[in-house]
Formats: sequence, structure tokens, C-alpha cells
Amino acid sequence: MPTRMAQSIKQLHSGERFLTDFNMFRLTEYYLRLCKERDIKTPEGYLDRLHTVTQIEKAMSVKPLATVPCNNDLLAENYIDDGKQLWLIDYEYSGNNDPTFELGNTCQEMQFNDEQIAEVCAAYFGEASADKIARMKLNMIMSDVGWGLWAAIQADISTIEFDFWGWAIERWGRAVEKMDSAEFPVWLKDVQAS
Repeated sequence: MPTRMAQSIKQLHSGERFLTDFNMFRLTEYYLRLCKERDIKTPEGYLDRLHTVTQIEKAMSVKPLATVPCNNDLLAENYIDDGKQLWLIDYEYSGNNDPTFELGNTCQEMQFNDEQIAEVCAAYFGEASADKIARMKLNMIMSDVGWGLWAAIQADISTIEFDFWGWAIERWGRAVEKMDSAEFPVWLKDVQAS
């Protein structure tokens, strides 16, 4: 599936641009404003780690990739396999974005291991280069940073019977684990060395 997913994503990315852009850094800022305005609690330590989010954005801004039309929310439920083609559905968060957010986000949603992440990267870019893997890994962090905050907001406002707060804590825990990993400074360096 990683290769088929990458091929379907690449097909979307080669299409006509969307009307609007999507940027998880800006969306996270928006979600934080909502939390402040509505007194919504965030996961413990969230605000203390915003400097790390800034580090990620600065590192990825050194050699940015051109934005492409992205779905930006490719969790498992947003793929439909008809036996021939892998369809991408649910374009609620669609917008032009760094392609490695799409790739990293879907790898994070699928909980892919390093081998599967490399397979997605190679299928999309032609090779699993250190700089592209680093961009994907940093965007995997941003996926959990942003969607984890979305879950915290849902825990406060949603009427759906789901443990959104538990999901927010889980996602934030994964993000912190990656931020604190020995690989994190390597990803920051590799993403700037492309």
C-alpha cells in the first residue's frame, strides 16, 4: 500500500491548483487563538514547546518545496480502494501545500515504520533521500501538533461520543517523543542541506 498511496498522492499533486492554501503552522496558530479565546485546555507542556515548532518551520523554510494541491487529511478512512484504483476522498482541509506535509501526515496517520516511510518517499520522489525523509519526519511531528490541538478543541465543543481528549494526549505524546528523539536535530540539519 505505501507505493500505491504515494502514486495516488502524486497524481493529485500534479493536478490543477486549489483556490486556497493550507499551512499547518498557520492552522496551529489559529487553533491556539481559539483555545485562548474560549479557555480550552491544551495538552500539558504544549505552549512550552512552541519554540520547537518555530525551529521546525525555520529549518523547512531554508529550502522550501513548491506547493502543490493537497488533500491534507489522508487518514486511512480517506482512501477508497476499488481493486483497481486508490481514490482519495474528503477534501474538507484541501489546499496548496508542501507535498511532504501530505506524505508525512499520511505516514503518521497510518503509523508507518521507517521502511514504509522510505517506500512512500521513494515512490513519490524516485528515491528516499535524507532531506526528503527529514521533511516528511518533521511534518509527521506537525501532523500530531496540529491535529492533536484540533482534537483538544473537539474535546471541548463536540457532541460526538468519542474520546477526543484521549486522542489529543496520544497525538501530543507522539509529537513530544519525536521532538525529544536523537534523530530530531539530524532532521533539522538534513532538511536544510538538500
